[in-house]
Amino acid sequence: MEDKKIKDVIVVGAGIAGTYVARELARYALDIVVLDQESDVANATTMANSAIVHAGYDAKPGTQKSRFNIEGNAMFDQVCEELDVPFKRIGSLVVGFDEEDRKTIEKMYADGMKNNIPGMSILDQGQVKALEPNISEKVQVALYAKTAGIVSPFELAIALAENGIDNGVHYELNTQVTGIDKEDTCYAVHTNRGSLYAKVIVNCAGVYADYISRMVGDRSYTIQPRKGEYYLLDKKAGKLFEHVIFQTPTAKGKGVLITPTVHGNVLVGPDSNFVGEKDDVSTEAMSLEDIRRVATKSSDKIPFHQVIRTFAGLRASSTTGDFIIGESQVAKGFVHVGGFESPGLSAAPAVATYVANFIGETLLKSAKNPEFKPRRRPVVRFAELSLQDKQKYVEKDPNYGNIICRCEQVTEAEIVDCIHRNMGATTVKGVKKRTRPGMGRCQGGFCGPRVVEILARELKCPVEAVSYNGEKAYIVTEETKKQLR
Repeated sequence: MEDKKIKDVIVVGAGIAGTYVARELARYALDIVVLDQESDVANATTMANSAIVHAGYDAKPGTQKSRFNIEGNAMFDQVCEELDVPFKRIGSLVVGFDEEDRKTIEKMYADGMKNNIPGMSILDQGQVKALEPNISEKVQVALYAKTAGIVSPFELAIALAENGIDNGVHYELNTQVTGIDKEDTCYAVHTNRGSLYAKVIVNCAGVYADYISRMVGDRSYTIQPRKGEYYLLDKKAGKLFEHVIFQTPTAKGKGVLITPTVHGNVLVGPDSNFVGEKDDVSTEAMSLEDIRRVATKSSDKIPFHQVIRTFAGLRASSTTGDFIIGESQVAKGFVHVGGFESPGLSAAPAVATYVANFIGETLLKSAKNPEFKPRRRPVVRFAELSLQDKQKYVEKDPNYGNIICRCEQVTEAEIVDCIHRNMGATTVKGVKKRTRPGMGRCQGGFCGPRVVEILARELKCPVEAVSYNGEKAYIVTEETKKQLR
């Protein structure tokens, strides 16, 4: 991949931060490339988190977390409409059980007022019950924030990548950065696939952001990965709760929550534990049992017998206690987007806009891209169509009449489309993230083999070459029964 041509910007990392920064940079007349060590965008923290767009009342006033959360929250309606990504403003409740919790909630309300958060109020027990009938009888008080929302982070990142590519951004996946050297007029970024050169580097590497920073001599912070584990409940439980339900926060974070998802499931979790490895996404029975016990305090009506999956994700927790956004003090042209833990998702639109404007206007003094297109081609979600529209699509393409995933009602035509988009799926997990086969009750038990077959057919490769996720997760190795002749 040796390319002596000097790029304008290299973005390291293709999670929500990297894909969003790249898309906003494309508003300028710049040559942009995004590198990621994974086989797909949004494969790490962006794939496994609470998916909450926070209202912004709880971040300490004056911090970068507070500023960008508040600005970012207000930007979600537009970007999700432009990119055809599911997003719902359902509001949140921080519930309290005693007078100590009430004091914390009153302070959060006061901080929210300082931050000019709209739509906040403190509710008594009766008002909370009216909003959430299945809440615990022990809840005495709650902070209600109307502007909180839920989104699908990995679908948003995929949409951002697609729109970025439409506007000239180039992606290099399966590409791990191994070193960075400062040359006279640029940085040389060395990878497992060769070297690239750029005037500016944006470090969006998540839990590895401190590693990348040290490559240019910047040791101003360390990322301590914090693991959070979750329960995902079947859609049968989806109507039990209408809002994001938090307990009063502790020193470890926002605590165990209960929330609907944009696709109709219920998510319960996470816990918060520092781990030594930056890729430790294991789940543990004791941790999950603790989450269950704590969540039951908010509601004893959570149907844990309807759990369809447990999983874990990592937060990129910084030793600074805040986001690290801006140009390095020791390496000019090296821009940090570090410590991007909660409310990183909520802050992403504002952070990306700020970083892109700083690079485009201050560092590179670039002209705007007059051909920038803010919209991507919409996605057909067959299960959400009216009967009449379903019939029209089947007439246009009979593969819309072939249901591959019964749990999520995903058709063959949807899977084929997601494979052939400009940031197309190349793995079973990639298809799962884009169109949801394997996200339902059976977790791919029935549709998995058909997805493998479709991938092999559309990518024109043998089924043995199709992996679940990346180069080392192959599903099929050889035939177990040879046909008798």
